[in-house]
Amino acid sequence: MSNKEIVDIIMPNYNKGKYLQSSIQSIIEQTFENWRLIVLDNNSKDNSVDILNQFKVNKKIEIIILKKNKGAAFSRNLGLRLSNSEFIAFLDSDDYWHKNKLEKQIEFMRSNQVDFSYTNYTPFSEINGQINFKKEISPKANYNFKKFIHDTSIATSTMIVRKN
Repeated sequence: MSNKEIVDIIMPNYNKGKYLQSSIQSIIEQTFENWRLIVLDNNSKDNSVDILNQFKVNKKIEIIILKKNKGAAFSRNLGLRLSNSEFIAFLDSDDYWHKNKLEKQIEFMRSNQVDFSYTNYTPFSEINGQINFKKEISPKANYNFKKFIHDTSIATSTMIVRKN
């Protein structure tokens, strides 16, 4: 394995300061260590930038503060253009990963020679400061293109794609 990061993680953010630190911490705590996080803040009006500034010392985290809210799609596309790693992962700034997510998923992709993978996930809501977990979502095991474009059960934060 080279010193080059194997996976770039693209994280768009807009006003998710409440979850942002925990989301970034779930990346820092990954058992797979060859990653780079690219955070693209869309001109947040909450405490997001203050939280992001706490992570500036981490050389594996690149923070880009946009002057206008361009939206998550623009941010993901900009992150894709900035990426030079073998794999690209996405994590929304109000989502969290299990500590071995990258390790297991990249190992799966390599051993099965696939260019795209996704995982189950558990959505949650917050009511009066209490986190309530919902039922785990299990997307289909396989898709063809037509089925894929008409299915919404794959969450962006579960995907990893091979850059090429």
